[in-house]
Amino acid sequence: MPDNKPIPPAITHLEKSLSKALHKRRHNHTIRHLTTFPSTSADFSSNDFLSLSTSPHLQQKYLQSLSPSSHQQQPSTSSSSTKHLGSGGSRLLDGNSPLAEQLEQLLANFHNAPAGLLCNSGYDANTGFFSCVPQAGDYIVYDEYIHASVHDGMRLSRAARMNVTTTTTAVTTSTTGMTTGTTTTTTAGGDGDGGAGNLRFFAHNDMCALQRVLEQIVEEMKVIEGGRTRNVFIAVEAVYSMDGDICPLEKVVELKKEILGPMGNGVLIVDEAHSTGWIGPHGSGLVSALGLERECEVRLHTFGKALACNGAIVLCSPLIREYLINYARPLIYTTFMSYPNLAAIRASYEFLMEGKAEPLADNLQKLMGTLFERLQQMQADLQLSIEESHLLRCPLEKPKTPIFAVLSSEPKELAAYCQRKGFVVRGIVPPTVPLGTERIRVCLHAGNTVEQIEGLVACIRAWTVERVCDLKKAGQTRL
Repeated sequence: MPDNKPIPPAITHLEKSLSKALHKRRHNHTIRHLTTFPSTSADFSSNDFLSLSTSPHLQQKYLQSLSPSSHQQQPSTSSSSTKHLGSGGSRLLDGNSPLAEQLEQLLANFHNAPAGLLCNSGYDANTGFFSCVPQAGDYIVYDEYIHASVHDGMRLSRAARMNVTTTTTAVTTSTTGMTTGTTTTTTAGGDGDGGAGNLRFFAHNDMCALQRVLEQIVEEMKVIEGGRTRNVFIAVEAVYSMDGDICPLEKVVELKKEILGPMGNGVLIVDEAHSTGWIGPHGSGLVSALGLERECEVRLHTFGKALACNGAIVLCSPLIREYLINYARPLIYTTFMSYPNLAAIRASYEFLMEGKAEPLADNLQKLMGTLFERLQQMQADLQLSIEESHLLRCPLEKPKTPIFAVLSSEPKELAAYCQRKGFVVRGIVPPTVPLGTERIRVCLHAGNTVEQIEGLVACIRAWTVERVCDLKKAGQTRL
């Protein structure tokens, strides 16, 4: 349950200033808390899509990998026959190991990629890549719903700090005739918010908007001083975490080839954090499902969701991998993941390779259909008026992923009600989602049951009925 322990009063000048910021969040009902729930609660919140975190088969495989006879992978600096627990340092110093390097090759082969580089988290992978790989003068084009880690990486990027100098030919007419001249203009690079400078966003999953942005960049490059071709990075997610919708990746690839192909300067980065494990052959992801491995220069797969581990891998060319090793600060200046962590990742991928996750993914698809049908029936039975519809809006089309956005003007209250009844869902509010799209995020798992789904839907229905009655009694039904 929420950690609501009273906070001691602010004493120092720093604490007083921080207290003001927290008070503002409380006033806006956007304050965050750490929470725990009883083990008996039904999980409709976590990203444990395949329920592998509670899988006896995976747990057994992991424990076997920790036995003295398994793999026999030692840190490169060790002469002992005993496995280390901690890595011992940064990957560039003493934290590397044969297991880490063999695991990278195993994962690269599984995802049909040339090479891979392990990172401590998806956040580290995104911030590391976007902060160092785009060069001064390059462009970064991103979906407006891209993850916060990409934004943080872009803010540190040289592309964001770049001032672009353009040369144009100005034509003026005077009483003595026509004169042509050259004008040099310097435009400051943007900071990633609002699409200024060399950082450009496009409307979510809107391929017409992406096309316009790419065509505009091509026109701008024609007038950049010297006519130098710049790299254009396109950042998308395979599955978006709040709406649960899928990127139209084939169209993105088509636009990249059509508009940037002649210059050979397009770089497509696909974040597969929410597609790993349950989409594609053996859970290899959306890119592999569509056969677009050669069209996507960089892919990010994380292990903390469907794979029940933590960490990530950047799939890329050997040269990009070498560049990241030399320039990605989140990799260079932190202790690398431990041996038990590496062993857990290997166990999860072996689980995928053996085909054991496919029945779980199939069951997940069935549960998605069940939840959608129950929500549709509930919405029809409630018959909310236009004035009441702000309380609850269910998906009109069956989601293609296990992430359901159930919109409500009172998501925190609805989530708290469900939690009290033993169903863990989360209320999501701005700035995490756009204003007017507040919702509870319902996340399905292979281990959920039909009975749990029906119980959750009944709980949502009961809350909605209570709120409609409350508003009518108070005369507060809104237009």
